[in-house]
Amino acid sequence: MDPLDLYRQMYVIRRFEEQLMALVQSRELTGSVHLCCGQEAIPVGACHALQPGDALVTTYRGHGWAVARGLPVADLFAEFLGRDSRLAGGRGGSPYLMAPHLGFLGENSIVGAGVPMALGAALARKLRGQAAVAVVSIGDGAMNQGAVHEALNMAAVLRVPLLVVVENNGYAEMTTAEALTAVPARQRAAAYGIEGVTVDGNDPAAVAAAVTIARAEALQRQQPVLIEALTRRLTGHYSGDVQGYRPKGELEAARLREPLVVLAAAIGDAEALDRVRAEADAELAAALDQARQVPRPDPDSATRHIYAEAGR
Repeated sequence: MDPLDLYRQMYVIRRFEEQLMALVQSRELTGSVHLCCGQEAIPVGACHALQPGDALVTTYRGHGWAVARGLPVADLFAEFLGRDSRLAGGRGGSPYLMAPHLGFLGENSIVGAGVPMALGAALARKLRGQAAVAVVSIGDGAMNQGAVHEALNMAAVLRVPLLVVVENNGYAEMTTAEALTAVPARQRAAAYGIEGVTVDGNDPAAVAAAVTIARAEALQRQQPVLIEALTRRLTGHYSGDVQGYRPKGELEAARLREPLVVLAAAIGDAEALDRVRAEADAELAAALDQARQVPRPDPDSATRHIYAEAGR
């Protein structure tokens, strides 16, 4: 893996989300957004290890996963701005984005609901005899949801190649992980007889290596694997969160250890990094301009995809 390429992918995600925040503040984008700033190494590393036939399900904080999986940023901007995009035609927006043709089965706003969805995708691939897995990202707070436990148990019993990536960013919305959970997520895997591992979620290469190994084991042994990726969220739970619950100095310390800062220091080539940033900024600016040219959906199509249509 080229460190400069990993940096570029993470930087694109960071600047994409910063632009989303600016669009919210200017009210060009209506509603709220849930940003993954600080967590970019997890989707970039994980998607590096996936194959085209693998399925991916995420939370409403899934923009980074969408970009890392290869969804064009111009289409993402158009979707979030409510335009008639090539993704969900403006119907999905920030929290319900999907692109099944790229294996991105979508986000959802119900905490933990992605695990049973991904279980179904993994089971379908197994029954078809495909050498493919399903990956689902969830937050640390989702580990206390009943549907997550039911799906993990079912995946273990049915021996399904499912990878559950727990993005432990330290907070379940506004509550610390320590206040909600007595043991780390990885230790809970043992209750289902499956493997649980921990990885540095600020290191994209480490995440890629962990997911590569987990994917191979899930296929070879036909069983789920749980990966707990430790990171820190640099923004609030959502775009209106003022983060008054964070201890003094915690956010400043997290900014010193975040993925872009750490990888930039490791690369150590200021000129190359400046070039990557400039190219990415130009790409994103052009993508946003392109998205603004996409027309809004035809109001007469409002019921499309809701009711069955003849010939479809």
